[in-house]
Amino acid sequence: MKCPYCGFVESKVIDSRPTDESNAIRRRRECLKCQKRFTTYEKLESISLVVIKKDQSRQQYNREKVLKGIITACEKRPVSLSQMEKIADDIESELYQSMEREVDSATIGEKVMDKLKNLDEVAYVRFASVYKRFEDIHTFMNELQELINEK
Repeated sequence: MKCPYCGFVESKVIDSRPTDESNAIRRRRECLKCQKRFTTYEKLESISLVVIKKDQSRQQYNREKVLKGIITACEKRPVSLSQMEKIADDIESELYQSMEREVDSATIGEKVMDKLKNLDEVAYVRFASVYKRFEDIHTFMNELQELINEK
């Protein structure tokens, strides 16, 4: 590891511990040349995840895009940002744990709807109306009726 102070490439690890979230290791290092200390973080390299869109085009998975859709659906609802971020985190975790390198955008949309349905029904209907492309009031009413029947 290159020293940020003098540029020397050799250092020794003084202390090593996991971060609070346990998704990285924090290492305290000391430069063998200038004896100054610095901190580095070691993190697992994430697997690239590709999303297959409806038109069969492919693009890199973007957590921020998922979160933006959730935030839009939850606008002016009693849902905290931490709850919305947890949904995005849970979905991302599920996708990576599936070990699939490619995932349909429909799968992601279904996961978002499932999570929103349990959190806030209005946010769920808002997201579903865009995701399922409701074209008229009857489609909208059918979705509401299904939601009511599940209760």
